[in-house]
Amino acid sequence: MDRIVKLSYLLAFLFLPFSFAQGQDVIVDGYFLQDSAKLGERVGYVLKSSYPSELPIIFPDSTYDFGDFEYLDKQIFSSYTEDSITLDSAVYWISNFSLDSIQEFKIPVYEVLNYDSISHFPQPAPLVLTLTIEEIPEELAFEQNNSYLNIPQSFNYPYLIIGIVAIVVLVVLAILIFGKGLIKRWKAYRERKKWSKFLSNWESAMQLLINKPGIQEADELLGLWKNYLENLTGRPYKEWTSTEIAEHLEKPEIIKDFRKIELIIYANRVDDNIREACDNLLKISEGLLEEKIDKIHNHD
Repeated sequence: MDRIVKLSYLLAFLFLPFSFAQGQDVIVDGYFLQDSAKLGERVGYVLKSSYPSELPIIFPDSTYDFGDFEYLDKQIFSSYTEDSITLDSAVYWISNFSLDSIQEFKIPVYEVLNYDSISHFPQPAPLVLTLTIEEIPEELAFEQNNSYLNIPQSFNYPYLIIGIVAIVVLVVLAILIFGKGLIKRWKAYRERKKWSKFLSNWESAMQLLINKPGIQEADELLGLWKNYLENLTGRPYKEWTSTEIAEHLEKPEIIKDFRKIELIIYANRVDDNIREACDNLLKISEGLLEEKIDKIHNHD
């Protein structure tokens, strides 16, 4: 047993100088790019190492335990070799989340062996914590201020939603109860709106025909009348002849009124009673409008 212990001490004595000599060849330096930082502020920690070129030296990566610091990023620089001595450097961007007034930080470089590695640490680098909140005094001093402060009231969204729902319910009930009547009134209103627009255009076209009777004026007046009746009744008045329109309306006397206007178109002659013919056509269109409105109100 004593021989085994002595042999172990001997082996340890032989290898210790070798390892110590190897370790002395690796020089490591580490420091922060700034002396102080706020809590959580991004700071840079520079790690440098010079060593014989034949040594396999690696720097820590993101898997290293940075303690109270949080790893953010790493910036690596190209190696520089001169006289068989290699210089490597990297910047580790980290954040401090410790409330200690001074943090000392260091990380090693690793010398890779066959089955193990040697950690080479630099001297600890200090980082002072910069406080952004002043210390609270033991006795609080309150400022006297009795001026009125207008506090804006928050918008009451629940009341808005309730109001919208109530309006929707009332509209639905009104449609269910008065739906048919409202629809009939709306249809009648639309027809009277169309009539007002037609009447305005008719008065302008008729006055132009009376003041300046011509082929174009007469053709535009007849076209305006036929177009309104076609929209009012859904019948193809623009495609019918004067005789066909008179037969459909069961008003044979209307042919005379058509002839007075068509006389201008086809013979370029003006009848003395052209105004009377225009008034008769207008009365017929107004009568057809009233018939349609009566059908709208009496239709179930």
